[in-house]
Amino acid sequence: MRSSAAIADAAREAIATDDPAAGGLMSLAELLAVSPYQLSRAFTRELGVSLTHYRNRVRVGRALDRLEDGATSLAGLAADLGFSDQAHLTRTIRRHVGHTPTALRRLLAVPPEP
Repeated sequence: MRSSAAIADAAREAIATDDPAAGGLMSLAELLAVSPYQLSRAFTRELGVSLTHYRNRVRVGRALDRLEDGATSLAGLAADLGFSDQAHLTRTIRRHVGHTPTALRRLLAVPPEP
């Protein structure tokens, strides 16, 4: 039987490398050869946040990087990052950073003062 730490580390690695199986609890549990319940409990125990919350934080970070790099299509960005649609991307980003992607794009476009 694998330890909670080993399960959580393997899950974090799958999320970090954008493994397609990391898109959901069931597929990630199957990849790691553990039950969804075991994965969920181990992840929360080791990291203090749910698997979904952690995965969304990672995806929000990727979205912010892409917005800063000039990503133009929010719908395309949502699809690329595994969100169900643009509205889901917008809600998740607003929940995590307090601004919509459009507002963040405006903030990022303002040149720094000398």
